[in-house]
Amino acid sequence: MSSLKHKTISGVAWSSIERFSVQGIQFVIQVIMARILMPEDYGVIAMLAIFLAVFQTFIDSGFSSALVQKNDRSEVDYATVFYFNIVISVVLFFALFFSAPWIAGFYNTPILVPVTKVVALNLLINAFGVVPRAKLTVLIDFRTQAKASFTAVIISGAIGVWMAYSGYGVWALVFQSLLYNGIGTLLLWILSKWWPLWTFSVNSFKRLFSFGSKLLLSGLLETIFRNLYTLVIGKKFTVQELGYYSRADQFAQFPSSNLSMIIGRVAYPVMCDVQHDDEQLKNVFYKFLRISVFIIFPLMIGLAALSEPFIHLFLTEKWMGVVMLLQILCISYLWYPVHGLNLTILQAKGRSDLFLRLEIIKKVIGVITLVVTVPFGVISMCVGLVVSSILCLYVNVYYTKKILKINLITQLKIVLPSLLLSICMGGIVYFLTKIGLSDVLTLLVGLSVGVLCYIGIASLIRMQEWLDIYAIISRYTGELLKINKK
Repeated sequence: MSSLKHKTISGVAWSSIERFSVQGIQFVIQVIMARILMPEDYGVIAMLAIFLAVFQTFIDSGFSSALVQKNDRSEVDYATVFYFNIVISVVLFFALFFSAPWIAGFYNTPILVPVTKVVALNLLINAFGVVPRAKLTVLIDFRTQAKASFTAVIISGAIGVWMAYSGYGVWALVFQSLLYNGIGTLLLWILSKWWPLWTFSVNSFKRLFSFGSKLLLSGLLETIFRNLYTLVIGKKFTVQELGYYSRADQFAQFPSSNLSMIIGRVAYPVMCDVQHDDEQLKNVFYKFLRISVFIIFPLMIGLAALSEPFIHLFLTEKWMGVVMLLQILCISYLWYPVHGLNLTILQAKGRSDLFLRLEIIKKVIGVITLVVTVPFGVISMCVGLVVSSILCLYVNVYYTKKILKINLITQLKIVLPSLLLSICMGGIVYFLTKIGLSDVLTLLVGLSVGVLCYIGIASLIRMQEWLDIYAIISRYTGELLKINKK
């Protein structure tokens, strides 16, 4: 268990460093580029989001999760997945390449023809990185992944900003993404020092696909639904409105999705290690749930409270249409960690069949909500996402209750203290935005007061979540440094 603790702490630390160093720099780069470029440029890229996301899901095919979940994985398994990914990526690249005129015609946006053909190269590039990344995840080695991603985001970001300043418009976004994926994938290969065997095992493929295929279908449903909004907005509304929505969605996802990913990337292999001990698995789940909501809830509510001065200061007046959408989407993404950890339990227990069943039910709820809200505009569609997220919370917990006897009431009791404290903090911060300070002062004062208020109250009432985090930081910092030196 001591070894598992060390791996978990090191994994969380380096996963955090990788996500926040990379995403933090990427966030700054995107802010700089958004000040130069127009909402329409981002709208053009957003139109392709659903096609790229769906095709990328096919390339992975759930094999990454299957490799992590399988305790007796071998080099033959890795090689089999690698060659499958390469073949399928070539097929999908040409499918997207030759579909470019049809996509441009669907949106009535001619520039999508050349943009689609170039952006499609990302499919080929990313296919080469799936297995090296999965192999490092199995080892809970996020340090190596951090090095690759950090280098890639610095180089690609600098070139992307230069292209934006030089007047390349939407092409700055296109080449920034190509460079980021290309450099990151190349460095993963160099740093992981992995090379596939010259073999493909049909038996290995069948075993991995029996688990991964259900995750593939689940991933497809999730990917299609998540990008269905950009498809509908791009078709029914203006490119500018799609640009607003894509920026709001990106900013809302930044804290919630990244932190949930950091926690989930570590929680999954850790849960897989204890998958046969239900009591230990349950304790691991409780620990990750407490810590994740304690961190993510205040960030999401704080971002919603400070969204107006934030957008006005960093993106300028031309992006103010983002504010209301961002505030609503923050409430929707608030529940990301709870959804994610419940689904991680199903994956760790090897129940990809239940995972798929849940995704089907949730997407039916989501599509019904979308159909009902589309006639009322983009804001109503975002409100629908909030309603859908809350309804799907109950659906997610249903099978967790069956497998580990953890019901919705138990989970709500765990998250309620963090939620109430976050709402209290958010109310105070929002009030500060209305007292007439400049944008800079409002953000500085709001952030300072919000952090002091949240941490201060949590410490004063001795919240278990805060005590856990404080104990981890104070007790294991020295151990983490020793581990990483070895």
